[in-house]
Amino acid sequence: MKKVFTSPESILVHHYKNLLESEGIRAVVRNEILDSVMGRVPFQETWPEVWVVNDLDYDRAKQLIEGVPDESPSRSWRCRTCGETNEGQFAVCWQCGTGYA
Repeated sequence: MKKVFTSPESILVHHYKNLLESEGIRAVVRNEILDSVMGRVPFQETWPEVWVVNDLDYDRAKQLIEGVPDESPSRSWRCRTCGETNEGQFAVCWQCGTGYA
């Protein structure tokens, strides 16, 4: 298993886990309940983490996570991969998973 993402934002960690799983990459979240040891270990080590189960999926997982835009677009947009029209609040195509760009 390899760690592909960590953040203090649990919602974001779970979002990326779900993204990977929607692409057929098995992933798990670790460190979800380590906030109880915060102060006794460096705070970054208590953040939730996304790990891929199969090491061979690591590079693809990193690509998918890095391909997600930071912000959602403000209006409807057409996916550059499949041509699907997506509403503005979605930063990832609901049809194929390609990120808004």
